[in-house]
Amino acid sequence: MSFTDRVFGTSGQAMALRAQRLELIAANLANQDTPGYKARDIDFAAAMQAATAGGLRRTHASHLDANGGMGAANEQPLLYRVPSQPALDGNTVEAQREHAEFMDNAIRYQASLTILDSRIKSTQRAIRGE
Repeated sequence: MSFTDRVFGTSGQAMALRAQRLELIAANLANQDTPGYKARDIDFAAAMQAATAGGLRRTHASHLDANGGMGAANEQPLLYRVPSQPALDGNTVEAQREHAEFMDNAIRYQASLTILDSRIKSTQRAIRGE
């Protein structure tokens, strides 16, 4: 386990996954009127479990992943949302649900940022001997 992993824990990984999820939800909202568009998301709990597992981990974007591929280090498999009431044009975006998911994820992202900021400040105080 590296020094940064011991000091910052999983905050960095959580923030990266939350940022990826915010982008997906924003794309869903942007395409709410696009015929045939399928709403996408990631399983955050499974993604965090995979990110914190002690197995192989890519440390640079140009490294090969465990399967020999060149995918992005933090990208998680995309899942399709199952709508409670699909639109006639095949679009599965439910705007109210997406707004709620976006706000929930944004609040959790802010909480992760606050935790990370607190850990950085604590580390700085420890280094200065305060």
